[in-house]
Amino acid sequence: MERNGIHIIDLHKTVAKIDEACEALKEIAKSGRRILFVATKKQAKLVVGEKASSVNMPYVTERWPGGMLTNFPTIRKAVKKMTNIDKLTADGTYSNLSKREILQISRQRAKLEKNLGSIADLTRLPAALFVVDVCKEHIAVKEAIRLGIPVFGIVDTNADPNLVDFAIPANDDATASIEVVLDAVCGAIAEGLQERKVEKAASDEKNEDEGKGRRSRQARTEKSEEAQA
Repeated sequence: MERNGIHIIDLHKTVAKIDEACEALKEIAKSGRRILFVATKKQAKLVVGEKASSVNMPYVTERWPGGMLTNFPTIRKAVKKMTNIDKLTADGTYSNLSKREILQISRQRAKLEKNLGSIADLTRLPAALFVVDVCKEHIAVKEAIRLGIPVFGIVDTNADPNLVDFAIPANDDATASIEVVLDAVCGAIAEGLQERKVEKAASDEKNEDEGKGRRSRQARTEKSEEAQA
């Protein structure tokens, strides 16, 4: 909506779209799948890193690595390289290297950590992408679309909502606005994770009870056979 040259976002639509996105994200989290958060703009980096970490989800807040999704195996190799450096440092393999070599390796490790540290535990492609500013993160959005990965995004008045599967109309330049949306989204993800935990505990308990029942029946059968013998 535009009034006197100023674009106005209908907050009723924003709330409705947040609810819709939250329901879908909750189900994804409940199924045990991962959601990758993407926000490389200054206003969003800190809050996205904090909120995504709170629900143990991977995120990208530095430069988007081209091919992050479409060339995922290569990205995984880079993450493994970082892990190998840590292992070799821990077991003393690098202790015999020169100071210059150790410095080079340390710099390489720091660079990998900065760009890929937050996705180190992402062992497979994410089930969904959550993007702050679909215009700025257009490469990430294109890669997700190409692979059929659903995209959730905060869409400002300068962006096309048709670019994403779940568009949330909101100001993507204001940290406060971004935080409000992320609070709701991550709250839904946390609910999904909690429900998954409860269901798993109930399932484990049921399996344990069934196992006890089978063992009890087997013991009775064996005793009966011994009596008959």
